[in-house]
Amino acid sequence: MTEKIFPIIELLQQDQRYKLEAYQFVREALQYAQEVLSMPAQEAPTGKAAKTEHHLTGQQLCEAIRIYAVEQYGYLAQTVLNNWGIYKTGDFGEIVYNLIRIEEMRKSKQDRREDFDNQYNFDDAFEPIFHLNAARE
Repeated sequence: MTEKIFPIIELLQQDQRYKLEAYQFVREALQYAQEVLSMPAQEAPTGKAAKTEHHLTGQQLCEAIRIYAVEQYGYLAQTVLNNWGIYKTGDFGEIVYNLIRIEEMRKSKQDRREDFDNQYNFDDAFEPIFHLNAARE
């Protein structure tokens, strides 16, 4: 267990911008995107044989994080994320690329850190959306 925890502890010591909860949340949001939102699987070559792998773009992950945050925290989503050091979608990119660096996530050749930048405005993105049904007579 210590072997698995050590890289994240080292990362938190080296880069103190984000709290541990931010890293956990991004990983949970990735899982949510794949399992609940059924984000598309793509063919991705791995070694000599190709296999189907669930790979999301930075843009897709940002949207999945937005949906997951609203679902988990409602109107407090932005406040919770801000408390963890996350203020813009570029912060998700920083977190993802930190996780890639410690081999807790992977990237494809097409992925770029900049794919996470300016995906949406935090002041607007985390408002829960309510659908009102028309009154029936």
